[in-house]
Amino acid sequence: MKSIEIKGLIREATGKTSTNSVRKDGNVPCVLYGGNEVIHFTATEIGFKDLVYTAAALTVVLDFGDKKKNAILQDIQFHPVSDKILHADFYELHDDKPVTMDIPVELSGSAPGVLNSGGILTRNKRKLRVKALPGNLPDSLNVNISELELGDKFYTSELENDDYELLHPENTVVCQVRTSRVSMALPEDEEGVEGEEGADGADGADVAEGADVAEGADAKSVAPKEESQDSKE
Repeated sequence: MKSIEIKGLIREATGKTSTNSVRKDGNVPCVLYGGNEVIHFTATEIGFKDLVYTAAALTVVLDFGDKKKNAILQDIQFHPVSDKILHADFYELHDDKPVTMDIPVELSGSAPGVLNSGGILTRNKRKLRVKALPGNLPDSLNVNISELELGDKFYTSELENDDYELLHPENTVVCQVRTSRVSMALPEDEEGVEGEEGADGADGADVAEGADVAEGADAKSVAPKEESQDSKE
């Protein structure tokens, strides 16, 4: 697995006052767990750019000057308005201790159910949680969709590997090729197509029928007024 380096400065003082001062200087208060000691340190917010704003799974080398620690980002907090990073927790890696990490799912190939049958490819899981030794953590989990016909599903059981453990039930659906209502409609059935575009899935037909009912109700509400006028004449 690829890793990036973040330079850290160990904090001598902790607490609310010190933390606020760190943030005012444009830095992020951080904590490293999992080792012989808990290390409080700071890092520049720009140093998180390649770690946070990417879909890739990465490990981290924390450079404290006189020593370096291999770690993974375990938790991160953002300001609800400004999206500035408020705090980050790291977990130290050890070659003989398994860790848990979310790994991105990458699709390869083209599904015949989409190309030939007009189906829709749905991605149910974009990341999967994996437990493995640091050296066995994959960069990504590849799903080959080249054999997925209409109605087929790809399950996590098909991604089993001796190097890591998937922390999901075996029947978890990663992706599937679903039937498109548009492909099922007859060419002259324009209202059916409009219903599909108006609402996703089966709700499209309900919306179209609802519109017809509404128009019918309007017509009935006008009719009694016309009759009353005729009776007066």
